[in-house]
Amino acid sequence: MVMPTTMAFPWMADMPGVRSASEIEAQHAKRQTTCPFNADHVPAAPITSEFPYAGAQNGLPSIYPGNFQVPANGDTAHAFVAPGPNDIRGPCPGLNTAANHNFISHDGVTTFAELLDAQQNIYNVGYDLAVLLAVVGVGLTGDPITEKMSIGCDATSRTSATGSLLGSEGGLDSHNKFEGDASLTRADFFFGDDHTFNGTYFAQMTELAYNGGNKTDVINSYAYNQSVMAQHQFNRYQNSVATNPNFYFGPKAILLYGAASFVYELFPSHGPAGAPAFLDIGAFYGTGDPDENGDVVFENTEHIPVNPIAGKPGWFSRTDAFNISALVGQVVDLYTAHPVLFGGNDGVGNFDALNFSSISNGELSVNPQDVLCLLYQLVTDDVPDSLNSLESLPSEILEWTTAKLNPIFANSGCTLASPL
Repeated sequence: MVMPTTMAFPWMADMPGVRSASEIEAQHAKRQTTCPFNADHVPAAPITSEFPYAGAQNGLPSIYPGNFQVPANGDTAHAFVAPGPNDIRGPCPGLNTAANHNFISHDGVTTFAELLDAQQNIYNVGYDLAVLLAVVGVGLTGDPITEKMSIGCDATSRTSATGSLLGSEGGLDSHNKFEGDASLTRADFFFGDDHTFNGTYFAQMTELAYNGGNKTDVINSYAYNQSVMAQHQFNRYQNSVATNPNFYFGPKAILLYGAASFVYELFPSHGPAGAPAFLDIGAFYGTGDPDENGDVVFENTEHIPVNPIAGKPGWFSRTDAFNISALVGQVVDLYTAHPVLFGGNDGVGNFDALNFSSISNGELSVNPQDVLCLLYQLVTDDVPDSLNSLESLPSEILEWTTAKLNPIFANSGCTLASPL
């Protein structure tokens, strides 16, 4: 069945195992009341002339090329500090790592400018992509007035200066905003906890990456490459379709493919020129080294790797900036390796395909231009955020997102939304 975007498909609340809207809202409310609060908010540690990294500061583009060591030798301000009980962490290992190294605020309440700086100064993300990802985060899960957001749970009292004028600001844990079903290492929202690390799914990903040899060899026995990540994303999708009666794989799910590409494009030392081995990947996901069976345990230590690899000390950023064009190429490659339908379940075994923009009968166009424009639409248009609703952006958010993104997409060939 094909789901038109103009129709509302109600959840089938009378079906066994399908939770009602009130139950889902109750789960959101519980998450809000249990969000940690750190009264000692300290902004990100700034870069310095001694430790300039990419030279990105105050939300401006970087000025230095990549292939720099992170953290630099002697830079104690950006040394790893484990999160405390009052610090927020969420579903994005890259941002959890940034907070643990104080490239964004350690308490997990960050700003648009900090997000731009951290992406460039740690990972050598291109300015255009850094802006896009920060707009998705702040625009859809935070506050465009204060330009603050939580990297995890609902911290509206700290992200909003207006008493939640724009409604609850749920942070990156917000379902179907930034976080979504069929995540690489997080469970689906239906099953209760969609934001903390799931060791079972990481172990499945690691087993796919294992390419023979000694399972405790964290350098030579694992390769989390494009093929592995495409297969793991496909496996997660198949599992969700088969088990989650409220499974939803909407337009924003293309961000899952982007996140999958970060594993081999951003996390290895030297980026794609390096080896996507467990030494690096496990560090960013906060796990201990594999045991003799290849099993791993989450240690709440998401960090930049410090061990030497390939004769070089520490961890180095990729040489060339990872920009939107490169991301689009990876999304297309990962999706075409194992194409799936966009849409969702009205109960297990009753999948409705989606029509939206470059998604037709559930199938994503693999024309890079279409994918590029879909990325723009995700934060500047009314987008289905479940089977039964459209997410309509308030005027304040639309004005803010277009002001940030239109300069970035000015020569993209996409139809741009007009600022209000």
